[in-house]
Amino acid sequence: MTQRPLVILTDVSDIDPRPAVDLLDRNGFDVEVLKLDVDPAVPPAATRAVAAIGGYAHLGEDFFAALPDLELVALTSAGADMVDAEAAERHGVRIRPLYGAATEEVAVHALALVLAVERGLRVTEQVAAGSWSEAFEHLPRRLSGCTLGVLGLGRIGAEFARIGRPMFGRVIGYDPYAPVPEGVEGAGLDELLAAADVLSVHMPLSEQTRGMLGATELARLPHGASLINVSRAEIVDQGALLAALDTGRLRGAGLDVLTGEPPAAGDPLRAHPRTVVTPHVGYLSEGSLRAYEQQPAATVVEWWRSRQP
Repeated sequence: MTQRPLVILTDVSDIDPRPAVDLLDRNGFDVEVLKLDVDPAVPPAATRAVAAIGGYAHLGEDFFAALPDLELVALTSAGADMVDAEAAERHGVRIRPLYGAATEEVAVHALALVLAVERGLRVTEQVAAGSWSEAFEHLPRRLSGCTLGVLGLGRIGAEFARIGRPMFGRVIGYDPYAPVPEGVEGAGLDELLAAADVLSVHMPLSEQTRGMLGATELARLPHGASLINVSRAEIVDQGALLAALDTGRLRGAGLDVLTGEPPAAGDPLRAHPRTVVTPHVGYLSEGSLRAYEQQPAATVVEWWRSRQP
């Protein structure tokens, strides 16, 4: 009997693997569910894999070297920063990010963080503890008099700009690669920073964007600006962000990402009085979860069929 091709799931931190396993099994694959985010060593039974579905685990030289038959990695995210792209290329492995699964969700979440920061909704914690109007010390701004700056105009950034546009007096954006969508004023990075009363980050993490917003860049924002980040924490220098919040240089930050997720319990950005922090759930909805659980497996099936005689 011919051995069925093997697909591995590198890790399943917060996604139910059963839909992917069932889909792959129905289409003639064996499946191994691993925990490479906990133990990065590829077990011997998995070394014959022809494809992998990648989650949060880092996939580097050791991973690719351990899988000589591997040809494809289908990711459960649009971001591919967990993959050593050079190692993948050396071993002839193609990487397929998952695009579009949660465009609406992340854009809406970013807008929710804007409103939470700008309207001072963290006051709900004091209200729950027994305070009332005396707890509201945050004087909101009228958004129609503010400029919204969008750093990154890919799928999510463009959608965020579209849904945010009716609320703001002006929307400007910068992206070195993506076109400027309708209703957004294109700007250089320095111009964007100088004008953005609210700056929302929608860039992928790469060597070019890591630490892209440091102390110098944050100082270029108008005094009292707010920062929203639903992309990757490492794009923003966390120490510089904390300093800008401590001094009041920034009025607030809405963050769906922190470093080291889950971040250290003592991370000062978790409980800072000027932050609204959510646990990297901007992507989440019933619809997006189905896509995350099934689409990478469907990508593997489609790829395998296309390469058969």
